[in-house]
Amino acid sequence: MKPSLIKRGIAAIAVAAFAVGAATSAVAAPKKGGTLNFVVGSKIPSYDGHQETTFGMIHPIRPFYSLLIRVNPSNPSDPTDFQCDVCEGSVPTGAKGGTEYTFKIRKDVKFHDGTPLTAHDVKATFDKIIFPPKGVPSSRKAFFMMVDSVTAPDDYTVVFTLKFPSGAFIPSVATPFNFIYSKKDLDTHGYEWHKKNVNGSGAYKFVEHIPGQHVAGVRHDGYHHAGKPYLDGFKAISAPKMKVRLDAIRGDRASIEFRGFPPKARDDLVKALGDKITVQESDWNCVLMATANTKNKPFDDVRVRQALTLAVDRYEGSKYLSQIAIVKTVGGIVFPNHPLAANAEELEGLIGYSRDIKASRAKARALLKEAGAEGLEFSFNNRGVDQPYKVVGTWLVDQWRKVGFKPRQRVQPSPQFYATLRKKRDFDVSIDFNCQSVINPIADVTKSLCSAGNNYSQCENKELDDLYMTLLKAETEKEQRAIMRVYEKKALEYAGSSITLWWYKINPHRSYVKGWSIAPSHYLNQHLDNVWLDQ
Repeated sequence: MKPSLIKRGIAAIAVAAFAVGAATSAVAAPKKGGTLNFVVGSKIPSYDGHQETTFGMIHPIRPFYSLLIRVNPSNPSDPTDFQCDVCEGSVPTGAKGGTEYTFKIRKDVKFHDGTPLTAHDVKATFDKIIFPPKGVPSSRKAFFMMVDSVTAPDDYTVVFTLKFPSGAFIPSVATPFNFIYSKKDLDTHGYEWHKKNVNGSGAYKFVEHIPGQHVAGVRHDGYHHAGKPYLDGFKAISAPKMKVRLDAIRGDRASIEFRGFPPKARDDLVKALGDKITVQESDWNCVLMATANTKNKPFDDVRVRQALTLAVDRYEGSKYLSQIAIVKTVGGIVFPNHPLAANAEELEGLIGYSRDIKASRAKARALLKEAGAEGLEFSFNNRGVDQPYKVVGTWLVDQWRKVGFKPRQRVQPSPQFYATLRKKRDFDVSIDFNCQSVINPIADVTKSLCSAGNNYSQCENKELDDLYMTLLKAETEKEQRAIMRVYEKKALEYAGSSITLWWYKINPHRSYVKGWSIAPSHYLNQHLDNVWLDQ
């Protein structure tokens, strides 16, 4: 999408932040010192940002790394406001008709092992993300289909050459998982090394990771953004149970949880702590899904997959679940209220979105009968994280039972959950999610491509790939919107994943935590170089 078109749509994106119980005062000058303690509700599958998709990794590990460009830390809700991180000057605009982007790399950036960061490190990083060798996972490879090559003509210049102009390119570069890795590390240790080792150039240096307890970092005094970071360090405390996380904030053993709490938890904290708590809220560029393994019979039959989505009453579910979980909005594959998202009428025409749930469930039962799958028993893989996985997963099981399915739910800790989803593939249906950072719908919807690295359904559909390439090359919002409707319909009818509900972000935190602004994603603004403690 062209930047001008995105800007016109910003007003339509419902992103709001507000404070509850915090006194209004003039903006104070940041204070130096102190350690930020925050809680993380998930385990770390690996440290590799290029592979992982979970907040469980990004929250404790992102502060150790730099990006080429990033969202503006003071304005992270604006999907068009980007700043250079290891590049210098302004974020470049495309030359040669929007097909060439040249980045000048700063000369004062060093990795934590003392090695200078150069254009060759940036090139090696994006080669790994965009053109990974066979067998090397890259969860955002599909974001860069428009890129033809990445070159480093000298030590401090990086050039991206595009096959065709695309407004999705710059937001994709700003994705916070695009950690800049040292070429020396990649050449010396290989592509697996970063899964278990950290050598970044971010605001904080890695101290330790004690599994099940915490990740700790200390200030990187050679950080390239002058005067930052403000903190002496941070400790990311592992706390899978929500009650433990809430008690930690209530008891001031932790200051914040960056992912989000459900409404009642927010209300309880505000009631207990008054003006010692500040609350920020935002719509969330994250949607929960149910993904069928199309290699397992009878889920290779599209009728069975369609019955899964037809059984689910999203509208009633929204009313109920939004009171107890971090989900809220009924939507399709595009971030709700974005100009490219389906409107209410278009949405209700999609499979599984009719407001006549009786008719939908009757259709689901008929499809199961046709497929010879009445009373189907299947394994349902879910993630051992309270919000929203276990809550929504339990609701889904009840929904499926209403049309005769007999799911057996298996809840696993995050590392085992991901192993089942990615490697073992020993599931029939699994909780899945499309949680993105920068609101960039044309890139975000690549999750629906059967060929995408983060599509775990094992489906095959060249028609979707062809439709997506047409979408990627469309120049006007009108063209993009028309193609998106066709792509969305096809993806929801055929591909292995069905959408449940979009998330809603609620971040209560101790009022002495300053400098952090909520974004429409729990992946954004987690470098922590702008956070300080007013104590």
